[in-house]
Amino acid sequence: MTSPVILQFDDNTGVATLTFNRPDALNAIDIPMAEAFLEAAKALRDQTGLRCVVLTGAGRAFMAGGDVASMAGGPEQAREVVNALLDALNPAILILRELNAPVIAGVRGFAAGAGLSLALGADLIISDANARFMVAYDGIGTVPDCGGTWFLNRRIGAGRASQLMLLGQTLTAEEALDWGLINRVAPEGEFDDALTDLASKVANGASRAYAAFRRLSDEAFGGALSGHLEAERQAFLEAVGTSDFQEGVAAFLAKRPAQFRGQ
Repeated sequence: MTSPVILQFDDNTGVATLTFNRPDALNAIDIPMAEAFLEAAKALRDQTGLRCVVLTGAGRAFMAGGDVASMAGGPEQAREVVNALLDALNPAILILRELNAPVIAGVRGFAAGAGLSLALGADLIISDANARFMVAYDGIGTVPDCGGTWFLNRRIGAGRASQLMLLGQTLTAEEALDWGLINRVAPEGEFDDALTDLASKVANGASRAYAAFRRLSDEAFGGALSGHLEAERQAFLEAVGTSDFQEGVAAFLAKRPAQFRGQ
């Protein structure tokens, strides 16, 4: 059985590549993938000679969010699924933020929902020319998790973060670059080479200093990511009990617009 997360390490360059590997589901994250992601993060924490980590997705997408279908059995099932996902995802995110090596997200296709949150947790984001970025949580009547509200506000400011959430806006690669959401757009057909070149450049730099810069930057804004991740969890679980969440999930699965009532 193919693993939902593939971790490879190049001893010569010190670059580790972590690939989300459910291409038939656009890498939508389910519980087995979340648990595999945590195990991969632990392996990275213990990896000697690590100079850079690349996060990417197999197939046509980086990650099209969470596996919404698994949350469709009513509030109690949804809460169980969300807690199981975040029990694995939140520790994995914290491990990546604490690594003594920089992290690059290479986004091909969609980065939506949890996929956007996980990409934003990287130090640098490079995308292909056809990439699209969207919060997506608004579509199912809940709030971002996986650090989405933490990273969005720090990268693009509260005003633009609210614009993405409240208006359900999807950004093209060039728009994301203009907003400062991502750092670089690879020309069409050159994504793989551009990602490799960027990882090589970062890996050959002062990687431990880059990691220290990340930690200092996180601390400069006050508060702790660990506490914020748990606050996101509680807000998500509260939303699960609303009629809007049930309607959002049903609409998502039926591929129709949701009819929210604010309840």
